[in-house]
Amino acid sequence: MSELDTMSLSELQKLKKYVERAINSYEARRLAEARKVLEAKAAELGMSLAEIMGGKPSKAAKAAVAAKYVHPENASMTWSGRGRAPKWIAELEAKGGNRADYAIS
Repeated sequence: MSELDTMSLSELQKLKKYVERAINSYEARRLAEARKVLEAKAAELGMSLAEIMGGKPSKAAKAAVAAKYVHPENASMTWSGRGRAPKWIAELEAKGGNRADYAIS
């Protein structure tokens, strides 16, 4: 006769929960270890794991686009010239400004 035969239903259910948690924790640790190994190998090849798996390259892998325009009074406000123009460009142009006047040389 095993110890399990002498346990009540509530004790067995509690034990089942602990065993399920232990199994899930084990699987998560193994998955994390595998991911770590694969990410290291991908980095060794100069890529990200997402790139290898067919996803988009990480944001860190993309080069930052240099600013092309700067606000005339606030140099911290810049725009690369890509995508929708920022509000400050639209406001300056609405006042008769020319986008070329704000270009960074």
